[in-house]
Amino acid sequence: MPQRGGSGTKFRLFPQPPFLEGFREPETVYVSPPAGTVGPGPSDDRMYAVYPVGKTLHYGLHQSGSDGPFLYLPPWEGEALRPAIPDENGDFDHLEPGTPQFEAAHLYGTVRFTLDVWEGYFDRRIGWHFGDGYDPMELALLPGLDNALVGYGFMEVGGHTTESGEYRPFSLNFDVIAHELGHAIIYREVGIPAPEAAQGEYFGFHESAADLVALITSLHFNSVIDHVLERTRGNLYTLNKLNRMAELSEHEQIRLAANDYRLSDFVRGWDDEHDLAQPLTGAMFDIFVDIFHEQLLDRGLITPEVEDLSDQLEGRPEYEEVMQSFFDEAFARDPGGFKDALLEARDFLGTYLADTWSLLDPDFLRYTEVGATLELVDREITGGRYRRLIRGNMRMRDIGIAVPGPRLSPPGPESHSFSVRTIVPEFQPDSATPFGRDKQAATGW
Repeated sequence: MPQRGGSGTKFRLFPQPPFLEGFREPETVYVSPPAGTVGPGPSDDRMYAVYPVGKTLHYGLHQSGSDGPFLYLPPWEGEALRPAIPDENGDFDHLEPGTPQFEAAHLYGTVRFTLDVWEGYFDRRIGWHFGDGYDPMELALLPGLDNALVGYGFMEVGGHTTESGEYRPFSLNFDVIAHELGHAIIYREVGIPAPEAAQGEYFGFHESAADLVALITSLHFNSVIDHVLERTRGNLYTLNKLNRMAELSEHEQIRLAANDYRLSDFVRGWDDEHDLAQPLTGAMFDIFVDIFHEQLLDRGLITPEVEDLSDQLEGRPEYEEVMQSFFDEAFARDPGGFKDALLEARDFLGTYLADTWSLLDPDFLRYTEVGATLELVDREITGGRYRRLIRGNMRMRDIGIAVPGPRLSPPGPESHSFSVRTIVPEFQPDSATPFGRDKQAATGW
């Protein structure tokens, strides 16, 4: 887990984008490398941040060029903006928002903080899926990229331009960065299926897992936990900063963790794995909420009748109207108990997911296997206490009942299906050539 004492290195991170109400100021955190061991960039033995000057082409596979398709990989060896420099104590919390150096430090700090959280849940070091070819990972800022992606040896982040024309860099969006690191964790811990063994559900699983990495990591900020509880009083199905993933504005987000998608919605086929992920993400969020309710019951903070009513009304329009008054009253009696229950539920789900992912095989992966493995992990940890709610929430999403149909359209630029994110030099097309800055200069990119 991230270091909470003086042994780590200090950074200031925005737990949610700074344009959102309640998150205008960054929160000071410690990451695991001891103060004085993180160098300019920032950089350490696992990763380094760089803000290139004059780089217009993103890393990955490109289809056009004088020599045909080519694979563009780090390191960046051209000119770069001045790196973020630690202070005399070896910390980076002195950097001011609004500067390129703060952006670089925020990108590094978010990746390192997220990695620390999940190495805590795995209870071991998480390597890179590209570790045989690159180590450390290059964290590159590329403002012209309308995306953020992780691939062989790199994470590269751009930004989003709103309808009003305001540019918002993804380097300051914790959810976006943590989501991309989630993909890197899955590439390493679950693996990449052989092309002939790739089910659509593998790619949906990938997106779901990345969203869950971001969601659970965000709950390691006191400001996020306090904000969620203050807004919802523990009624987590209320639309809030917890279940809105990768917010782009006060009223726009990429996906919702609390959603109504079922796997049966995709029996005729699917176009985008981000959509196909929603039934699994929704089931996991429901499991999280149910574990939270069990923790509240254990502490005597809600009654069995309130929990039963919540289960009966789940997914129905009247849920919030009926349930909110019960949560308002219970939360007012013991806000600290609610916070403890939420932290306990967070760590249950984080541990369950890490253990589950460690056991999965990417070939022919289906959501039913994810659910069955989650039950196995629950049996090992608690003797099967949460088996009923795990199975019930999976079936409520038609997982184990419905099978999604085929992909209906080719993968787009957002896809992780054998894309720039998954391709590695030894598996590249015969006509593709990996290159760094020398090839870039030669082709005029």
